[in-house]
Amino acid sequence: QVQLVESGGGLVQAGDSLRLSCAASGQTFLTYAMGWFRQAPGKERDSVAVIGWSQGNTNYADAVKGRFTISRDAYKYTIYLQMNDLKPEDTAVYYCAAALRDGSPGYGYWGQGTQVTVSS
Repeated sequence: QVQLVESGGGLVQAGDSLRLSCAASGQTFLTYAMGWFRQAPGKERDSVAVIGWSQGNTNYADAVKGRFTISRDAYKYTIYLQMNDLKPEDTAVYYCAAALRDGSPGYGYWGQGTQVTVSS
C-alpha cells in the first residue's frame, strides 16, 4: 500500500498559476504510474495528467494541454502539477492517485484531495 498527501491548492484569479504537490509513502517501489485527477461539483472525476514512473512519459487531458505540466521527483516519490493560465472551469477538487504493481486494478490509491478555486 501507499499513502498519498496532496498540497498546494487554493483560491486564485483567472490567469494565475498554482503548483500542486503529492508525496507518496509506503510501498512506493511498486509504483508504475501516478497522476492527477479532478472532480468539479456535480461532475464525474476526470483524468488531468498522468506520468509513467520508470520513463516519465506523460499524458494530458485536452482541456489542460499547453497549460498544465506534470512532473516527478523519482527519489522523493513526489509528483507535481504546475498549472498556468488557470481558468474558472479548472475549479475542482484535485486528487493525486497511484497505480501499483500489487494486484490492485488501475489507480488503486488516492489522496484526500485539494481544492482549487479559480475566480473570474
